[in-house]
Amino acid sequence: MFKHLRKWFVAHFFGHSRQRARLVSKDGRCNIEFGNVEAQSRFIFFVDIWTTVLDLKWRYKMTIFISAFLGSWFFFGLLWYAVAYIHKDLPEFHPSVNHTPCVENINGLTSAFLFSLETQVTIGYGFRCVTEQCGTAIFLLIFQSILGVIINSFMCGAILAKISRPKKRAKTITFSKNAVISKRGGKLCLLIRVANLRKSLLIGSHIYGKLLRTTVTPEGETIILDQININFVVDAGNENLFFISPLTIYHVIDQNSPFFNMAAETLPQQDFELVVFLDGTVESTSATCQVRTSYVPEEVLWGYRFAPIVSKTKEGKYRVDFHNFSKTVEVETPHCALCLYNERDARARIKKGYDNPNFSLSEVSETDDTKM
Repeated sequence: MFKHLRKWFVAHFFGHSRQRARLVSKDGRCNIEFGNVEAQSRFIFFVDIWTTVLDLKWRYKMTIFISAFLGSWFFFGLLWYAVAYIHKDLPEFHPSVNHTPCVENINGLTSAFLFSLETQVTIGYGFRCVTEQCGTAIFLLIFQSILGVIINSFMCGAILAKISRPKKRAKTITFSKNAVISKRGGKLCLLIRVANLRKSLLIGSHIYGKLLRTTVTPEGETIILDQININFVVDAGNENLFFISPLTIYHVIDQNSPFFNMAAETLPQQDFELVVFLDGTVESTSATCQVRTSYVPEEVLWGYRFAPIVSKTKEGKYRVDFHNFSKTVEVETPHCALCLYNERDARARIKKGYDNPNFSLSEVSETDDTKM
């Protein structure tokens, strides 16, 4: 009990002071910023305006949405007011009884704005309408109608695309809070648990990892965020996962693994970040999504395994208890991968045995001195 209290005390009171900077947060957001970007490069974002609008936050997107409609209504309201002013249709010009205006019942800027709104959103109350008196008004009516359709299509499409982005589907894919290292199938493995909170599947799921750390090349070059591939598998492979229930994925720590030279005592002093990716296609929308999370050395527990969470009820249904999703259980584990492989080789030598090819048996005859 004292051991667990000591771990809790160290984690809560000293953990924040030595918290490491991470590139990818636990919820998948990237902690990176771009500085000293040239003005010409910034202009590229406006060339790809569709992606730029989709990547905007909701508060900026709604501001653009409202401003686009209100701005276009007011702009064309000014044009309709200018048409009425030039044609002298306004009441201050005291038009004659036989005067035919370009637009009926425009008496000022307010009525011109209302007519612009009715035209662009095709309300058509019937009180204000364009006459055949002047071609300028007819051309302006056609131009506003076409531009209104473009604005409606772009803004409504951007809102719909923002809502249906697979990033929201990725929120229902969750990873365990910690990664663990223990024996699995006689091999030392790094294990992570992942779960799909929806009953709909991810088609063609593929999981992999990247180990980010600072390395120095033989030429003396320091590479920050150097990436090393980490292969994760389940018992059936790492592609086309049957993701109906939580899966425990694992990485075998062998001689080719970057974790091979680490030990239980040296793991907390390591400087790395393990980023795990899960790619798949949403079954309902056929959109491709990616889920990612990361683990720093403090979040990798050596000598633990995950508690079981899948059980079978009396009714014959399989039940997943997410209360134990990130719960770990301490198990006996070698304190380093090299020790496990040395122990295995030693046992293999004892069972196998070795012949000495230089050994030869020679017969020795007894002498008189040795005879009793």
